[in-house]
Amino acid sequence: MLDVRQPLDAETMRSAAWAGLQDSMPRAALLSIHVRLSGTEPTTLDDPSLVQIWGPRYSVYVIAGADVAVFTLGRLPERGAALRRALEVAERLQDHLGESTLRYDDVGRALGVNPNRLKYAAPTGRFLIRWEGARRPTIRMVPPPDVDPVEARLELARRYLHVFGPGTAGSFADWAGVTLQSALASFAALSEELILVRTPIGEGAILASDEQEMRTAPQATSSRLLPSGDTYFLLQGDDRELLVPSASRRDLLWTPRVWPGAVLHHGEIVGVWRRSQRKVTVQTWERLDIRARKDIESEAASLPLPNLEGEIVIDWGD
Repeated sequence: MLDVRQPLDAETMRSAAWAGLQDSMPRAALLSIHVRLSGTEPTTLDDPSLVQIWGPRYSVYVIAGADVAVFTLGRLPERGAALRRALEVAERLQDHLGESTLRYDDVGRALGVNPNRLKYAAPTGRFLIRWEGARRPTIRMVPPPDVDPVEARLELARRYLHVFGPGTAGSFADWAGVTLQSALASFAALSEELILVRTPIGEGAILASDEQEMRTAPQATSSRLLPSGDTYFLLQGDDRELLVPSASRRDLLWTPRVWPGAVLHHGEIVGVWRRSQRKVTVQTWERLDIRARKDIESEAASLPLPNLEGEIVIDWGD
């Protein structure tokens, strides 16, 4: 979907968000949709088919409403204190909120707990959030998903492998924020659906149903400005070497604090970018020809950002 933009509709948005779209940086999920689908507008995230949750690693995620169970119950602790805490906080939220929608910090104060503690209940699937960047997230209760958490976790593993594969149980555990024991059990249960493959960093698994697509995927020829935390480079540990072999360049992309965006050109990450209001600064790791620069400038000009005063201005940082 990063080579040719697909028309925007509920089905293609769900496909674009198949592994969720991280939205911890304001408008990141909007820009992740934009790089994949044509017709994205500043208001696209208001589409009723999309919702927000605290997803993997308790980051803000945009997902399809039809996939709430996958991204919540799929991460629910299976037993012990973590499960009891999630269920207890969810019950307290239900008692306090009822049918109201309130800011999460106000709810935390009312319950006498640190508001961040409310995130522990996110894997129950009993509430959704709404966060627009400038304000605190709000919380509203919803009916709990009627799905077996084990089945939800298996589907979450499938989503991970489809989007991020080849992968391992360890890399899935890191991404999803589940225990290694749960991840190993999920991979074992999926064993008949998987194929083991060898990569430059070791052995991993892919979905057997993805093999043909991986072998025949066309060479990308487009340019894209991927936002901070975009699914394409949302990798941890050694997996990052598959995308950016140079250690020095990896340090420029996956920084210790807020990540920049990634400049994608002909299927390769060739630099980073940042935005401040209507100024987009692009720093490439190699010299690009005039045509490549014009493609990237067109991408910058097309960013569907709300409330900009004037046109996007690009600074190449040369």
